[in-house]
Amino acid sequence: MKLPALSPSAAGRTGRSLLAGAAVLAVVLGVAELRPPAPPSGRPTGAPVGAQVERTSAVCPQPMQGMTGTTQITAVTPADAGGSGNGTATVRVLTPPSTVAPASGAPSGSPAPSGSAPAAPAAGQPNDARITLAKPGVPVAGQADSGDTANGASAVATGSLAPGFTVTQVTSVTDQRGQGMSGVTCQPAGTHFWFAGAGTAGDRKDYVSLNNDQTTAAVVDIHLYGDQGPIDTGDAGTGIKVDPGTSTDVLLTTLTTDQVTDLAVEVTVRSGRLGAYLHASDGSAGSDWIPASTDPAPSAVLPGLPADLSAARLIVAAPGSDDDADLKVQLSSQNGWFTPAGHETIHVKAGMVTAVDLGQVNRQQVSAVRLTPSDPSHPTPVIATIRVDRGGGGKTDSAWITGAAPVGKRATVADSRGGGTSTLLLTATGDAATVQVTASASTGGGTPTTKTVPIPAGSTVGLASPEPGGGNGSFAVTLETTSGSGVVAARVLAVNTNNVPMFTVQELQDDHSYVQVPQTAQDPGVLVH
Repeated sequence: MKLPALSPSAAGRTGRSLLAGAAVLAVVLGVAELRPPAPPSGRPTGAPVGAQVERTSAVCPQPMQGMTGTTQITAVTPADAGGSGNGTATVRVLTPPSTVAPASGAPSGSPAPSGSAPAAPAAGQPNDARITLAKPGVPVAGQADSGDTANGASAVATGSLAPGFTVTQVTSVTDQRGQGMSGVTCQPAGTHFWFAGAGTAGDRKDYVSLNNDQTTAAVVDIHLYGDQGPIDTGDAGTGIKVDPGTSTDVLLTTLTTDQVTDLAVEVTVRSGRLGAYLHASDGSAGSDWIPASTDPAPSAVLPGLPADLSAARLIVAAPGSDDDADLKVQLSSQNGWFTPAGHETIHVKAGMVTAVDLGQVNRQQVSAVRLTPSDPSHPTPVIATIRVDRGGGGKTDSAWITGAAPVGKRATVADSRGGGTSTLLLTATGDAATVQVTASASTGGGTPTTKTVPIPAGSTVGLASPEPGGGNGSFAVTLETTSGSGVVAARVLAVNTNNVPMFTVQELQDDHSYVQVPQTAQDPGVLVH
């Protein structure tokens, strides 16, 4: 199609408009060209500085208590938390976002919205917090819902209650088909988890507990590894959907028909975030939570072996590697590291799981296990767990201990109990160290107690936990490293029930109260290219 020709006057007006527009662009571009980006007002100097966290969140698993068990959830923020401004700290039972909990004498739960600080209840709705902290240094305990369908919980702390906020969950079951004490420290939601020490053989009834405290659904894959490598689970372990505000448990025997004594379990979250936990139950032999492993690494330290163990089984996996792992085994005693006779090394094939019975390898002393490459020039990442049994004659319980990171500046376990039932096991993995141990006030009052504990290099020190003065109920124990570094620690809670030596072991983990904030300065140059 032929366009109509412009009249001379129109062409003139168009030309002048284009020239005017070009002139404006020239001025703008000229300014950009002639005036380069201004330098920053001052370059950042110095190292990053530490700052208190302003928000801490965690997800607790389903109680796994059957029909007869009871579960206590205890929350605390250390007394010297030092957070800024007013704060809140609550624990709520997971409930789908659209569900409004019915009012009752004992408030039921619902999730904190979308990973943010919990909102105040709407008008006419009950305050659904199962636990609410009033101030740092005073723990608060509450009971989880009863029955075998109870959901997990969401814990959120802000402001002055955020630094060091810790939640511990302890379950006691007296049913002989699954008796034992199970304890766990609630962890932040994540996307990738490793566990070693699970099983599908014999009386084992092991569950992966998936708990979604977010407002969007999560999709999860579960992979199993045994002594022959990856185990084919078909479609059973892939694409598992966990709706927001819900808990889902997956029985490992539904993923494979293979009878496998020692398994490694990988949980990968394809979309969303959630809390993943693994509960092991070996019938009348005992039960407990298997802690999630630290990331695979060439070395591992596993603290918390009690002196009176009746058996110990070391399970090691070399996931995600094409190389075998050859590891040197050492134990930390009261006199430093030593190599146990008959268990000097362990060989783990690439992508497979290897286990060895250690018996009473710790010589009736509190101890920790250290795994290091036999050839330092050939490191292979591994994960490791030790199953520990106590008791005998059909009256036993079990706990699982995994590789731990140092406690760092400060670490807390929220639920310790008096009467000699709580024991601390402290190991200095390198040079000598000193820690300050503080027992908080209890849930029933009392005053804090503090004790300074020296730890010789390479040694494990066991001591009865300090207890608060006066009061009653459970209390928190906080460790602070005052000299040295590389201290790993665990708390053993042991309660004899119906002549069964029930116990559980929780490693104390750096509470990450501080974050490193880099030095910054204004730079207007980033606005101009």
